[in-house]
Amino acid sequence: MLWLIYLLSVSTLALATDWIDYPADGTATLTHYTLPDGYIASCGCTGASTRYPTAAMSQYAYGSSTAYGPGCGRCFKLTLLNTYTANPPFFPNMTKSVVVKVTDLCPAGGAGWCSATPSKPNQGGQYINFDLAWPSAAIPDDFFPSDEAFYGYTDFGVWNVTYQSVDCLEDWIGAKNAAALGSVDDGSSVCCPANPTGNSNNTCPSFSDDNGIPPDTATSAGDASTLSVPNFGHTLLPLYSLFVLSFLCSGYLMG
Repeated sequence: MLWLIYLLSVSTLALATDWIDYPADGTATLTHYTLPDGYIASCGCTGASTRYPTAAMSQYAYGSSTAYGPGCGRCFKLTLLNTYTANPPFFPNMTKSVVVKVTDLCPAGGAGWCSATPSKPNQGGQYINFDLAWPSAAIPDDFFPSDEAFYGYTDFGVWNVTYQSVDCLEDWIGAKNAAALGSVDDGSSVCCPANPTGNSNNTCPSFSDDNGIPPDTATSAGDASTLSVPNFGHTLLPLYSLFVLSFLCSGYLMG
């Protein structure tokens, strides 16, 4: 019975590492949300970062349940392809791109655009969604092309995009301002590397892995700046099972 307890405990810990392993370049969906100027989002990046292009990243690609993850601080060049929700799809006659820094978590849950898991893409067939902080002082108001005369509205809401991993210090406009790089200095365990490369010495670990919180604890896919509340039942239930099994084992051995 002791071997069963060991296997159960190992499988419980393994739950916290089940994140999306995405390529450096690929396709994704893109939405947008409001991030107030100076707001300290889940990565704990300095407030000055909000004055430059930033985005939240879908939870299972971001790599954490409630706080920072390996996605924090990474920079991506996002290029608009076409709209997803418009009928017929809208293909702009110009190519528009923006380089963003990931500063926030877009929580999974329901059928939201950030709901993709390692085994299930979002409703657009993508495993990553970037939630762009927009409107933004650093991004033109007309960044998203439109055809109001044909569609009757200007904001399509969801776009298909390509993403390309880029060097933050070379390509993100905020890197020109030292105050926009790094984490806030408030004594908390925030993590926002200036230029993460994937190496352990300059990339955030998964907060969930560090704290034993499984990745499926988010309950809402609303505003990306709203962090999910940990569902401690996912953590406590296995511990309770271990206790019961231990009790049964001791009774079995004593009997």
